[in-house]
Amino acid sequence: MKKINIVRDSNDFERAIKKGKRISNQHYYNNIVSNENEYYRFGISVGKKISNKAVIRNKLKRQLKSIIDNHKNLYQNHQDYIIIMKRNCLESNYQELEASFLNIMNKIQK
Repeated sequence: MKKINIVRDSNDFERAIKKGKRISNQHYYNNIVSNENEYYRFGISVGKKISNKAVIRNKLKRQLKSIIDNHKNLYQNHQDYIIIMKRNCLESNYQELEASFLNIMNKIQK
């Protein structure tokens, strides 16, 4: 994932969570809000409630970034996507996480 496509500012996270459209499934909460940029951006959040070990949280983030990179054709410009992972991600493998992500992106496009 390119650095330009990453949401880093906490104000952007808060704006997306408060004002954005929320779609969820068994693995993710996805908040979508429009932005002023000419490109899409992703923000990923994995809380300490999921795992107290940073190694596990970082592994989940790396897997999700890989899934995002593999499906670049699904995203719309001028959008911020904030993804909050749920506890069910721990028991799931990569293929299940990918299927769940594609399911959420298909819901967004409808």
